[in-house]
Order: sequence, then structure tokens, then C-alpha cells
Amino acid sequence: MSLFRKLAVTTAMAVALLAGPAHAENVKIALVVKALGIGFFEAANKGAQEAAKELGDVEVIYTGPTDTTAEGQIEVINALIAQKVDAIAISANDKDALVPALKKAMDRGIKVISWDSGVAPEGRLMHLNPSSNALIGNMCVKLAADVMPEGKGDFAILSASATATNQNIWIEEMKKVLPNYPGVNLVEVAYGDDLADKSYREAQGLLQKYPDLKVIVAPTTVGIVAASQAVADAGKVGQIYVSGLGLPSEMAGHVKSGASKSFAIWNPIDLGYSATTIAYHLVKGDAEAKAGGEIPIGRMGTVKLDDNAEGAMSDPFVYDASNVEEFAKIF
Repeated sequence: MSLFRKLAVTTAMAVALLAGPAHAENVKIALVVKALGIGFFEAANKGAQEAAKELGDVEVIYTGPTDTTAEGQIEVINALIAQKVDAIAISANDKDALVPALKKAMDRGIKVISWDSGVAPEGRLMHLNPSSNALIGNMCVKLAADVMPEGKGDFAILSASATATNQNIWIEEMKKVLPNYPGVNLVEVAYGDDLADKSYREAQGLLQKYPDLKVIVAPTTVGIVAASQAVADAGKVGQIYVSGLGLPSEMAGHVKSGASKSFAIWNPIDLGYSATTIAYHLVKGDAEAKAGGEIPIGRMGTVKLDDNAEGAMSDPFVYDASNVEEFAKIF
């Protein structure tokens, strides 16, 4: 035992004699982000601090490199190993490059999880996805149905590129749930290649081609902004609505104009809260990161892990006139 530890133990024993049983040391959880100074991750830290306050015996160390590089995160990880933190919850800049450093951390008894942006399975115990493909697909159709008269009408999808893996998966999930929304009719899938000008032109084309169109759903942050602008410029606000996946900071003006009533994206506050809560339970040993396992995440419920030890936090979070301005200040 080091001299420092001996002194700490001696001091703790003295305090215990004077004031009753000593409290255990706080669980030190490092929330490692892609880079410091990014609003999304600063919001995640708010959630992490909320979890720490709720759990009571947690110290959150919010850290990350100054730029979004694997090298920067590796330096941070090595420093955290030296600090002997209890857990590392990381949003990875590179899923493979971080593995050796994170394996070293796990070899030292540190619980490692990834969240938001994953690490290869050998470098972590589990990964927390913000949502699932099925939940995203269903939410996109639900938001469209919610603004249609009597929940019925035509909608079009404005995607990124025709080869974008995540977009194509979400579109397939949208098609799967259409039978649950009778009267909601998909007329076309258009592709704006995640370019603002092309997405704008594609949205214009949809407006001209389908006079009965009620909603454009864009599961891309570039497309949803471009489509909202196209609807406003065409004088169709109130006749056609835009929804999908967007950032509050980019969509607040379009919600205010009425081009969009609501849209969704994951809530970074909830994400930081959930990652911190999971890490805490793994350190305490009252949950296991194993296939089929369930881990409590406080006010968010529980997360169930699949065969790859990955889990989905929740439905995408919905933003509308009641909350978009608040979140626009964050990300």
C-alpha cells in the first residue's frame, strides 16, 4: 500500500471513530467525448452530472481531446488509467484504433463502455446506441401521420445518398411500419446526397410532382433543413409539413415559420445520463454487460443488450415549438 493510501486509510479511520461509519469513496466515471467544446457533448455532460447527483456517490470526470482524433482520445485514456478511474464511457473517434488502450484499461479493472459512437467489441464491455433502427423508422412515420388530416395522406422521403447505409435501413424500417398507419401513403423516395442545394432542388421537385403531398420526411439533418426552406419558399407553409431527423439549432427557425411542426433526434442529455448510470451499475457489480442482459438506466428505464452486447436507449426525442428554442442553445 502506498504512503498516500496509508494516510488516507488512517484519516478515514480517525474520522470514523469521531463521526461514525465512513462513506465509501466516490465512483469515478470518466465521460470521454470526441472533442471538447461541442454543444452535443456538453449537453451529454449535463445528463451525466444529473445522474451523478441522483446516484449520490459518483464523481463524473468530463474529458476529451481538443480535436476529433483517435490519437487525442488515446492520450486521454492513458491519463485516466493513471488516475485509476473506475469506469470509462467513451464516444469513439475511431472504433478500432482505441481498442489497445481500452483493453489496457479493462486489464487494470476499469469498466469500459462506449456510447453514441461505438468501439469494436473487444475494446469495451457494451455499447449504448442512442436509439434503434426500428424505433427511428417508426418515429419518422408517426411524426408524418401526426400532422396529416385525420392521420391520412401522401408523404415523400428525402434521403441522403442512395447508398447511405443508415438511411436505407431507416427507410426500410419506415416501409415496414406503414401497415400500422392505414391511410398514410409513401409516394416516392428522393435523394439529395446530403448536399444542401441538391436536397433543396429535390424537395422542390416533390412539391411540383405531387399536388396532394402532405409531408416530406427527411431522415437526414441536411435534407430536413433544405426541405423546410423549399416549403417556405414555395408558400406552402400550413399545407405541407416537413419532419424527420434534425438538429434543434438548425430547425428552430423552421418550426417558428410553421414549415415544420415537429422533428426528432436523440437527446444528448438523456444519452449522457444513461451512459453514466450504466457505468455505475457495472462498477457496483449489480448489473452485467452480457448478451440478453438488462441494465437499469434510472428515469430512462432499462436497456436490453443484444448478441453483440449493444443496446438502444429509447425512441428518438421529439422537438417542437414547446422545447426547440431551449435545445437550440445546446446543439
